[in-house]
Amino acid sequence: MRAFTDLYWRLDATTRTSEKEEALVAYFRSVPEADGAAAVHILSGGRQARVVKPALLRAWAAEAAGIPDWLVDECHAHVGDLAETLALLLPVPAAAGAPLALPGLAACVRDTVERLRTAPDDAARRRLVEEVWGVLAPRERIVWHKLLTGGLRVGVSRTLVARALATVAGVETPAMLERLVAADLDAPDAFARLLDPGEVGASCRPYPFHLAAPLDVALAELGDPSAWLVEWKWDGMRAQLVRRAGRTAIWSRGEELVDERFPEIVDAAATLPDGTVLDGEVMVVADGRPLPFTALARRMHRRAPTRRDRESLPCVLLAWDLLEEEGVDLRGQPLAERRRRLERLAAARGWPPLGTIGPGEAAPPGATTTILLSPSLALPDWGAVAAVRDEARDRGVEGLVLKGLGSAYAAGRPRGAWWKWKIDPLEIDAVLVAAVAGHGRRAGLHTDYSFAVWHEGHLVTIANAYSGLTDAELVEVDRIVRSTTVERKGAWRRVTPALVMQLAFERVAASTRHGSGVAVRFPRIVRWRRDKDPSGAGTLADLQAMADALPVPRRAAEGGADGPRNRTPRRRDDRQRLLFPEEEA
Repeated sequence: MRAFTDLYWRLDATTRTSEKEEALVAYFRSVPEADGAAAVHILSGGRQARVVKPALLRAWAAEAAGIPDWLVDECHAHVGDLAETLALLLPVPAAAGAPLALPGLAACVRDTVERLRTAPDDAARRRLVEEVWGVLAPRERIVWHKLLTGGLRVGVSRTLVARALATVAGVETPAMLERLVAADLDAPDAFARLLDPGEVGASCRPYPFHLAAPLDVALAELGDPSAWLVEWKWDGMRAQLVRRAGRTAIWSRGEELVDERFPEIVDAAATLPDGTVLDGEVMVVADGRPLPFTALARRMHRRAPTRRDRESLPCVLLAWDLLEEEGVDLRGQPLAERRRRLERLAAARGWPPLGTIGPGEAAPPGATTTILLSPSLALPDWGAVAAVRDEARDRGVEGLVLKGLGSAYAAGRPRGAWWKWKIDPLEIDAVLVAAVAGHGRRAGLHTDYSFAVWHEGHLVTIANAYSGLTDAELVEVDRIVRSTTVERKGAWRRVTPALVMQLAFERVAASTRHGSGVAVRFPRIVRWRRDKDPSGAGTLADLQAMADALPVPRRAAEGGADGPRNRTPRRRDDRQRLLFPEEEA
């Protein structure tokens, strides 16, 4: 546990990738195998169990420190991170600095965390937590608290972890990525297999995903349009379907197995030949038209979808690339050849291109409408490509993807091979109505904001956003937040409406989870509208004009800026724990 704590603070102390990689390599070379596997799971973004509620941990720490709740709130608001706040408030025991009662990270996760999870009541959990507090110094308690609450996040990517492991194992980083994607880190020999130069890997592992870079050059610089495959940029979940050894696996780009969420796709793939790997997009398609991402999100939250779920939200795999055929890796082949083979497979299996079966029409005999072919757009010149992009929002897609027909399928985001040309974002001026303190380098500043627009004379919250302001602007906004606070709850503050920000987002959709009745996708701050008074901010009607048939929301609560269902915003790390990391693109 102490070795992992030291690693955590080494990673936290630098923003230099080379220094982080050096720290990871040193750690992986020195730790026992069990601790190495547990660390890989945490560092690469694996799910962590929450075995103690933060509110309980906060109450226990306040009592142990002998301080009132209001003082804990003040400290939390200043520090910005609950785990760090509680660690600093607790008295330092005389035993701190002695050898830890926990022999290592794996023992902490396997034994202590499991004991907490299965404890009969909160009193038993408290006794165990206090026992561990008695041997930990503040810097170690911070890491411990984050483990207990499932919020341990370190500023490293899965790719960086793979690079460090590849250095230790003496293999190429892409090979390590392949192992890491499908590794069973609970297996006793998991870490040894990761570091074994001759390890082949799991039979149903996916390939590292090839990503498109944002288009930042003129179309004319791309050369002959006939050298490019033009496709729609779909608004779904990027996925690979792997069929090997009689088993079908569906992997999200977040490198999670999601088979059980899409049984209809698994059933449709049952007759595929072994050794088939498709790359594409999982989407909800009804009457031949793709539904917004919010519809897919509803399915993603159902690990065992019912028959009603499958009928009301029918999911499909929209295939656009063939990475493996009859067990042969095709990634080194040019895209033109992979596409030719995919179209041949689609024709043999009766997979129609999306959009070729209209509402109420029947699929051809023997065809399936659960796996579809992503259509390519045959366009004569770049002017026609630009014109088609203008139709993207009306078609329910995010723009275009341009893929070089001579490109191989590479891991990561090789510049110049694939380009994504997204439609211009929607925008609205919104009022800042609440803020949450940040953490890490943003600790002590209120940097996560809730925004609202007008409806029937009241402000209704429509989005949370935390990116887009400069460091100097963050400091200035924090000062205003503190001076205009009208209600506080821990790190959260409701403020008097005073600031207007221009927000950008990808689309608007109806939502039953939000008090406003709408949800905006990927909200971010474009600029601070210093020239606008809150009374001049946008309205819910403005949002409704950006989408079709959005329901009118319930009226906001009297006397408050927030609607009736607005709650204290979750911390930024919680909001980032989404199953769709591919949509950072």
